[in-house]
Amino acid sequence: MRFIMPCYTLLFNLITMTTVQNITKKLDEVMDPELNMSIVDLGLVYKVSQKKGVVNILMTLTSLGCPLFDTIKDEIHYQLGLLDIKPENINIELTFDPPWSMDLMTERGKAMLGI
Repeated sequence: MRFIMPCYTLLFNLITMTTVQNITKKLDEVMDPELNMSIVDLGLVYKVSQKKGVVNILMTLTSLGCPLFDTIKDEIHYQLGLLDIKPENINIELTFDPPWSMDLMTERGKAMLGI
């Protein structure tokens, strides 16, 4: 009986990790409409987690008054919908702490911009 719980916990953690990885892969397909670059490569996605069937995304925008957030949010809902995640199970939290800078971009993103 002792070994059942650790194995179950390990299996649950592996399933959750894979799910978060799949979510992150789908977020990598969400493009910033102005720069035509993935929000992941831009470094806009700070954290992705999943708890009790709800996906939590902590992200930022390139500027405080970015008028395209609704477009980005709609694309996030579309991409995660391909994983059968309903919009009501997606929580997107915006933060500007830390503020976005090019230092947050992935190496691939920097290479795409020639940085």
